[in-house]
Amino acid sequence: EGHTAHATREEAEEEAVRMLNVYAEFAEKYMAVPVVKGVKSANERFAGALDTYTIEAMMQDGKALQAGTSHFLGQNFGKAFDVKFTTKEGKIEHAWGTSWGTSTRLMGALIMTHSDDLGLVLPPTLAPIQVVIVPIYKTEEQFDAISEQVNDLVADLRKLGISVKYDNRDTQKPGFKFAEWELKGVPVRIAVGPNDLENGTYEIARRDNLSKEVVAKDGVAAYIQNLLATIQNDLFAKALDYRDTHITEVNSFEEFKEVLETKGGFLAAHWDGTAETEEKIKELTKATIRCIALDRVEEAGTCVLTGKPSIGRVLFAKAY
Repeated sequence: EGHTAHATREEAEEEAVRMLNVYAEFAEKYMAVPVVKGVKSANERFAGALDTYTIEAMMQDGKALQAGTSHFLGQNFGKAFDVKFTTKEGKIEHAWGTSWGTSTRLMGALIMTHSDDLGLVLPPTLAPIQVVIVPIYKTEEQFDAISEQVNDLVADLRKLGISVKYDNRDTQKPGFKFAEWELKGVPVRIAVGPNDLENGTYEIARRDNLSKEVVAKDGVAAYIQNLLATIQNDLFAKALDYRDTHITEVNSFEEFKEVLETKGGFLAAHWDGTAETEEKIKELTKATIRCIALDRVEEAGTCVLTGKPSIGRVLFAKAY
């Protein structure tokens, strides 16, 4: 969260947009959560702000989530709190302000975007443990032999900056450990048993798509490094595909209501620009204008509710 004061309108607006882009980059690059960058309607704007910029994400249940906001406050707060400065010309003026923040709702976004009924699914860039190794053995001799090899692998992975845990607890069976680390969302799980030692292999399982494969021991550290990057990219691609297939253009209020109830997601609809229409749509459907996308193409149309002229589509959705 941040609050800044500036000498000019242009500087303050530039800062508000810059922080929106910082939040969007974090959401997409680290959280693997695709977002729509946009500006809020007057009804949804932060009280006292001239503009509220937002990043809007789509959850797996078809509901939108406001994942972060950045506000251009104009001089409103400078005047309200008497924040002044002396210009280069020696005049006293009120400061131009911004305010921006994200919150713990990003944790909710992470869970609701990627996870499944088995538990968390964490993107590798944010997972506190990226790789867990589970030994499978019957005798102490087998355990010692597995541990000797695993310790070398752990060292190799850590040299590559990969966080790894060797789960050598003797109080839990392998099946319990598998389920526990699945629940916690660890991106990659490696199982090592006597057969793997004999064959020079590891069984490697991905948390995101639950696939398993047997991989040769030689070069496995680099293989896992590449696999983590693949998982990160795949999580983003899957979420992006879901989001993009849940943006639906609607051209009548009947279509608006039907898509909202049967499919959900973002509805790209024409709106006449009035607060009254926005309120009426919210009252009738519980859907709100999530944002006016920054990259929207302006096009003449008619409002889905009133039939009045519209200059472009906005994104409606039910939201958290």
